[in-house]
Amino acid sequence: MKRPELLMPAGNVEKLKYAAAYGADAVYLGTVDFSLRAMRKGELITLDNLKTVIDTAKSLNIKSYLTLNIFAFNNDIKMLESVMDRIQDAAPDAIIVSDMGILRLVKKYMADTALHISTQTNTLNYEAVKFWQDLGATRSILARELPIKDIAEIKQKVPDMELEVFVHGSQCVSFSGRCLLSDYMTDGERIANHGNCAQPCRWSYKLVEETRPGQYYEIEQNDKGTHILSPKDLCLVEYIPQLIDAGVDSLKVEGRTKSLYYVSAVTKAYRSAIDEVMSGKTDDLYKYVEELKKVGNRGYTQGFYLGNNNSESYSYDISKGLAGADFLFEVHGKENDMLLVKVKNKFLKGQEFEIITPDEQYFTCAESIIDTKTGEETDVANTNGEMLVKLKQLPKNYEYALARTKEIKNDDIAS
Repeated sequence: MKRPELLMPAGNVEKLKYAAAYGADAVYLGTVDFSLRAMRKGELITLDNLKTVIDTAKSLNIKSYLTLNIFAFNNDIKMLESVMDRIQDAAPDAIIVSDMGILRLVKKYMADTALHISTQTNTLNYEAVKFWQDLGATRSILARELPIKDIAEIKQKVPDMELEVFVHGSQCVSFSGRCLLSDYMTDGERIANHGNCAQPCRWSYKLVEETRPGQYYEIEQNDKGTHILSPKDLCLVEYIPQLIDAGVDSLKVEGRTKSLYYVSAVTKAYRSAIDEVMSGKTDDLYKYVEELKKVGNRGYTQGFYLGNNNSESYSYDISKGLAGADFLFEVHGKENDMLLVKVKNKFLKGQEFEIITPDEQYFTCAESIIDTKTGEETDVANTNGEMLVKLKQLPKNYEYALARTKEIKNDDIAS
């Protein structure tokens, strides 16, 4: 049984480091101009720091794949060609493309770099995979609309082509993400396939009949309206054995715009699950679904992978992902026996919470809290504050440690 790659999103430099620490084998990243996710927070990845970022990934012993997967207009092609020397100098392990013009530029300037074909190409069959292989691609990122049995057939027909599939995260109502709703509904100001989707699929809709203007009808009887276009999030952690048996080479998690906590917790869950499967333990993978309920989600579904996608795969009640646990703080350092933390959500002295690190996971509490601004002890650590916290049990390695609430909330949604 071949161990699959765990491929995580690196929306910024910090998330890349946390993904590596929590067990990712590779990350995919994009600059703000040429990928399908426009990042706004943290140390952004740009053409100016791209080489440094990719060198950082190499130093952490993980691979980095650069996304150049926009649908390119003439101006995009001209801009990209003008910076290909900088991308070449950065030397990513592979480049992800969907546009044939961009593919041609990559082959022209970076012929020795691996080519990965984006899920945006809607690759659904073995002849399409062979087509991309004939053009020099080494990997096909398959459409999310494929059942596992079809993936297995593709691998059987094209055994020397790497196959990558999405296993976790947000899904698009449009076919493999090729959506125009945002473009239309924002008069072209928020173009989905240029990294700036307004996510109109998450909005609430009602029905109106044209001869009765102003009279709106619920499509489903619900006081919140209905989110008829909003799919639940994908979660295939229980089905890793079947994906490995089908010949999948890379398991990909969506979420370059998601939080640092999301990247860390999801990486930890999938890393642990993959390691268990590779050691022959496959009978208790549902515990990782329970773990994944603690991160933001709209409820989970297996999408099309089991061949039975239906109305239960849509999140009719909510538009935003709700976390089962609140992210309380991240650790920035240590002073004597106290941790220096950045508070993400308020917590109290004596409150029991969960610590997660790349190597540990346990419950503890804060025995004392000191506000670094005043130097005084307090009973409350407020959101966005910087605090010194003495824990009842310190992690063995505090670097990359995070804390979250103990209880699972919103379990009716995250089920």
